[in-house]
Amino acid sequence: MAAMTSSERPLLNRRLAEFGTTIFAEMSALALRTGSINLGQGFPDTDGPDEVREAAVRALREGRGNQYPPGPGVPELRTAIAAHQQRRYGLSYDPDAEVLVTAGATEAIAAALLALVEPGDEVVALEPYYDSYAASIAMAGGTRVPVTLRPDAGAFRLDLDELRAAVTPRTRLLLVNTPHNPTGTVLTRAELTAVAELAVERDLLVVTDEVYEHLVYDEAEHVPLATLPGMRERTVTIGSAGKTFSFTGWKVGWVTATPNLVAAVRSAKQFLTYVASGPFQYAVAEALRLPDSYFADFRADMLAKRDLLAGGLERAGFKVFRPAGTYFITTDIRPLGESDGFTFCRALPERCGVVAIPNAVFYDHREQGAPFVRFAFCKRTGVLEEAATRLKTLAG
Repeated sequence: MAAMTSSERPLLNRRLAEFGTTIFAEMSALALRTGSINLGQGFPDTDGPDEVREAAVRALREGRGNQYPPGPGVPELRTAIAAHQQRRYGLSYDPDAEVLVTAGATEAIAAALLALVEPGDEVVALEPYYDSYAASIAMAGGTRVPVTLRPDAGAFRLDLDELRAAVTPRTRLLLVNTPHNPTGTVLTRAELTAVAELAVERDLLVVTDEVYEHLVYDEAEHVPLATLPGMRERTVTIGSAGKTFSFTGWKVGWVTATPNLVAAVRSAKQFLTYVASGPFQYAVAEALRLPDSYFADFRADMLAKRDLLAGGLERAGFKVFRPAGTYFITTDIRPLGESDGFTFCRALPERCGVVAIPNAVFYDHREQGAPFVRFAFCKRTGVLEEAATRLKTLAG
């Protein structure tokens, strides 16, 4: 006998009804079907340092992490994360009480929002934003309040007056991402100081996604929000190994915060994955202890790739917003006589064999993002050169 279902109630929880298949899955499938170069999804096409990969192999062979690791993360990694925050930013965290290892930054974001947001709470987020932000706010029962970053003098900028106006008595939390995906903006010290002052004044929690902390270019500076006055005690900082060490499949992320905030996030996290990535945690502990030269060389390599792809996009006729951080370039397609990023990206593989992502998927206000398209440059130099050659056909 067939199971009965209600024709009046959809199977998917209505909080998630607006979230279907992600654009990343759609565009990656399109790349595969057409044999196109995939500059859509943000993952490298080469592995990270050999010594880090070998550290994972060694952990597997030695039986470290093959069974459930400790819930908060293996002590070696928690200690390495705390040492990284101290060495880089002068932030002191207790590895036992103020560090939590997660299944990538995506789980850290979800766990933080599920832990800290209740139904009816408002979460102010900078738009455009990574798509998991909206889904996580929805799962927590919160209401997202977007504050739009707008193009200004070749970059996307935060309107601090608009941010302040977005905060109401129902606001629980600010969700901040810098360096910012997808725009490549790095919030300045002055901008972050204003965010901090607002959070302190209105007694707000802040979740800050800093997974691109080591990918800042030119004169940009990454300033962790937790370093600013009044923010250490109200900020949940999220980091990740995937972007910094080019092992995105390992899914090793982390949270640093005060003991009470970490305990809250851990309470939610333990019912998501419980634990994950055991052997890889030991490898990431070693990765975080790599010399400064690794981070400098990694940044220089990505800077060269940024400039290579940015130049190709400019020659193809795009308006290019050269990013100050991350490994994404946002472009404006209107100089090409286009205005709909979805239509443009779905046709691009057939036109020239390249896949990109329409930025509108990262907006609540879809019209604000309609003419913008994102390309990833975390690929081999030869791949980027070929992509630039293919894209040049758009210019006729």
